[in-house]
Amino acid sequence: MRILNVTETYDPFLEFGGPPVKVHALAQGLARRGHAVSVLTADWGLEKRLHHHSEPDLQALGWDRSPFGWRHAQGGVQSIYVPSWFRYRALSWNPAVKRYCRARLQNFDLVHIFGIYDLLGPPVAAAARARNIPYVVEPIGMFVPIVRNVWLKRMYHYFLGQRLFSGASAVIATSDLEVQELAAAGVAPQKIVLRRNGVESPASWPPRGKFRASHDIPEQAKLILFLGRLSPKKSPELLLQAFGNLPERIGEHTLMLAFAGPDENSMQQHLVATASRLSLSARVKFSGPLYGDDKWAAYRDADVFVLPSLNENFGNTAAEAIAAATPVVVTEQCGIAPLVIDVAGLVVAHDEKSVANAVERLLRDPQLYAQFVSGCAELTSRLSWQEPVSQMESLYATLTTPAVSGSLSRSME
Repeated sequence: MRILNVTETYDPFLEFGGPPVKVHALAQGLARRGHAVSVLTADWGLEKRLHHHSEPDLQALGWDRSPFGWRHAQGGVQSIYVPSWFRYRALSWNPAVKRYCRARLQNFDLVHIFGIYDLLGPPVAAAARARNIPYVVEPIGMFVPIVRNVWLKRMYHYFLGQRLFSGASAVIATSDLEVQELAAAGVAPQKIVLRRNGVESPASWPPRGKFRASHDIPEQAKLILFLGRLSPKKSPELLLQAFGNLPERIGEHTLMLAFAGPDENSMQQHLVATASRLSLSARVKFSGPLYGDDKWAAYRDADVFVLPSLNENFGNTAAEAIAAATPVVVTEQCGIAPLVIDVAGLVVAHDEKSVANAVERLLRDPQLYAQFVSGCAELTSRLSWQEPVSQMESLYATLTTPAVSGSLSRSME
C-alpha cells in the first residue's frame, strides 16, 4: 500500500513530545513490512537544525530539497517538511500543503492524519474527500478541549473538526478512556477503532548514575521523576504538592524530585516559586527537555516515575519508564492505567494525597517494589510496536478494499 501520514510535528522535532515518536514508530514499522510510507509535516526550523552540515553531508544523511520543502529518506520512509509561514506553539500555517495535495495526493491509497487543532490535517482531508481517498484521523488525546484556548478549540471543532471527523473512514483511539470520550462527543461508534500505543526501548542503555551525576542527585537518594511537558494538563504542580506531603527521608534515603521536560507558559517558574515556598528547593531539580540517551538515563536513574495527568489518552512516558524497569504511579485519567495497575505500578485518584500515599507505599515496601520491577519486564514485552503496526496494516487493507462495507469493529485486537 501507498500510505501518507500527516502530522504537525515529526522527527527531528522531538521537543513536541509523544506525537513525533509515535508517527515515526508506526511509519518505520509499516515500511519494514514493504509498504510505501510518506510523512507530510511542518518545517519547524530545519535550516537551523542542519546548518552545521555541508551539502554533501546532508545528501549522505538522506536530506535534499523537493518542490515542496525539505525532504528526508530514512528506513524506507520519505518525509516532506513544508515551509511554515506562521508558527504559534504547535500550530503552523503551511500554504504549500495544498500544492502538495494537487500534485501528489492521487499517488496514495490511504491517508492517516495525526492530531487536531492544526491547519495541516483539514486541507489534506478535504483533498482526500474530493479524490475519494479514504483517510483515518487519530486525535492523539487532543479531542476534548481541557486546557489552553478552550474557546478557540471549540471554534476549531465547529468550523473544521466536524467535517474532518465526519468524512473520516475511521477514528483511532488509544485507550478505552479515549473511546468513551470520542463516543460521548458524537463520533459515530462504528468509526472508532481501538489501538494502543507502543514503546521502543533503546538498543543499548546509558550507564546507571548518568542523570544523577549531571544534576547533583546523590546515589543513595530515592528519586521521583516527572518527564513530560510542564503543562497544566499533566499536573506537575499536583506532584510537587504531593512531594511536599512526603517525609524528607525514608530510612537512610533522602527523597528527591526531578522535573524533566519543556516549559509551557512559564510553568517551570511557577514550580520553582512553589518549591521555594514549601522549603523544597534543595530537593527539587529541573533538567529541561531530555531526548535520546539523556531521556533514557533519567528513566533508568529514577526509583519511581509519576504521571499525574488530568487527562492522558495513553501515557507514552509511563510506558517508557516501565521499559526502563522503573515502577510507576499514574492517575486514573491515564489511558495506560488498566495495563499498569498491580503489574508495573499503582493507579490513583487525581489528588495530591493519593499520589503521595502511592509513592510512599512503593518506597517503603521492598517486596511490592520488587514485584513491580518484575512486572515492568513482563508488561514491556507486551508493549512493543509490532502489534499496533499489524493492526494499522489490517485496518488500512480493509479501508482500501473496494468491496468494504458496513461498520468497523471498535477494536482491531
